[in-house]
Amino acid sequence: MTVLEQTGRRPAALAGLWGGLALTSGVALTATSGWLIVRAAERPVILTLLTAIVGVRAFGMARPLFRHLERLRSHDSALADLATARTEVYAALIPLTPARLGRRSRSAVLAGVVDDLTDVVESHVRVRVPVLSAGVAALFAILLTGALEPGAGVLVATWSALVVLLARWGLALEREAQPLLGAARAEVSRAAELVARHTPRLQAIGAAGDVLTRLDAAHTGLARALRTQSRGRALVTGGVLVLTGVTTVVMAVIAGRAELPSAVTALLVVVPAALADTVLPFADAVRAQARAEQSRAGVETLLDQTAAVADVGRGRQSSTAPHLRLEGVSAGWVEGRVDVGPVDLDLAPGRRVGVVGANGSGKSTLLAVLARALDPASGRYLVDGRDVTELAADAVRELLAVVDDEPHVFAADLRANLALAQPDASDQDLVDALRVCGLESWFDALPDGLGTRIGSGGRGVSGGERARLALTRAVLSRRPVILLDEPVAHLDHATATSVMRDVWAATSGRTVVVVSHRHEGLDAVDQVIDLTPTRKD
Repeated sequence: MTVLEQTGRRPAALAGLWGGLALTSGVALTATSGWLIVRAAERPVILTLLTAIVGVRAFGMARPLFRHLERLRSHDSALADLATARTEVYAALIPLTPARLGRRSRSAVLAGVVDDLTDVVESHVRVRVPVLSAGVAALFAILLTGALEPGAGVLVATWSALVVLLARWGLALEREAQPLLGAARAEVSRAAELVARHTPRLQAIGAAGDVLTRLDAAHTGLARALRTQSRGRALVTGGVLVLTGVTTVVMAVIAGRAELPSAVTALLVVVPAALADTVLPFADAVRAQARAEQSRAGVETLLDQTAAVADVGRGRQSSTAPHLRLEGVSAGWVEGRVDVGPVDLDLAPGRRVGVVGANGSGKSTLLAVLARALDPASGRYLVDGRDVTELAADAVRELLAVVDDEPHVFAADLRANLALAQPDASDQDLVDALRVCGLESWFDALPDGLGTRIGSGGRGVSGGERARLALTRAVLSRRPVILLDEPVAHLDHATATSVMRDVWAATSGRTVVVVSHRHEGLDAVDQVIDLTPTRKD
């Protein structure tokens, strides 16, 4: 994962320098203030204090200035890196969809990748910058105290080394806790989703109590994992404070034995306390580093898979109305397993085919093969007589519009929800497509027409309206082959019949394959294929 390994190094170094100057200004401010207070108590000539007074003011103004520069640099680079990483990772996910996404939904996978990438990229801001900044401040403190008293410089260097060892120990504890925490959160999510989505069914079979017990156990496990994780952060925070207290006492002893002026002694004694403020962020840094490592491993594991489609062809498809043919095709989502087939299917231009069968008979698998999302395990898939492996995957996919059983409605206006299927479509094209797909009355009732916000935070969309919106996108795409996966699965009989009537009207002249476990609208197809396995006596 080159993009995850190389992002943010040089920008983080510059941001770390600005942050180091900010922390150094803070250390210098504290040290100078300590010297000034003690020296002023001796009532010297005021002119002897002017340099220190000016220094206090200068350091006080420099600290927020350098901090501002560090924040600008680190956050700008992090946001740019995040945009680059998301673009490249999303592109790498496309060949893996949907065959390599496992049992998680596409939205769950995408949300997980977004969170993981954020953790990885933010580690530049939360880990590298604080560590580099603290290193710059520590180096300044070692040089300053060493110039005043060599023993004091050795003490500060020793304190710095012990803090580094403490941080590494805390990081080891955080690394150990991350897998436990991830597993605990996943179990809570699974149990909560089971309760939220299937409560009526669980109650019907008398399993509600068992599932709630599972959810309670999952929360208990999560609490245990969180306590385990907190040890690393507690170790770093408490250890830094203990080391700082001990170092301050030893520093006072060293300064006293050196018989230094009282003002210089005050300066040396406050340095450890000032440095403690620079390394306390290490507690958050070790947690961010452990999370980033876990997240990077998760993204790399997801992407380090062989694509389900061997995109080795370079040919392009010239026909605008392709003739698709499956010859003895078998396919499966897992290597060595057959989920559908062998199937023979002839899809001449304009032909309509219905695919039915029991659950698990391979209806969606067959559709995935046609959509060029899954390679056949055996047999041939031909486009105008050419094997799909001779064609670029994109060239085949550009011929097909896929409508799945849970079409997504984006939290945006209607125009944006439709234009993604055909960005150069005019408003009139969008309105015409809505009318063709049976949404004329619905559209006329919208308060702001195409500018009406729908989805989350906007106007609600019913199941039938959602199905018709997905069909509208397919119509707008102008693609000659339409693949429909359970388009009326969640609708009542009357609505399903109405939707399928609009489907056939809107797709006139196009090749259509509709997968369904229901029979509404299948009387209009040219052929029905039943994938239910035949029993062998």
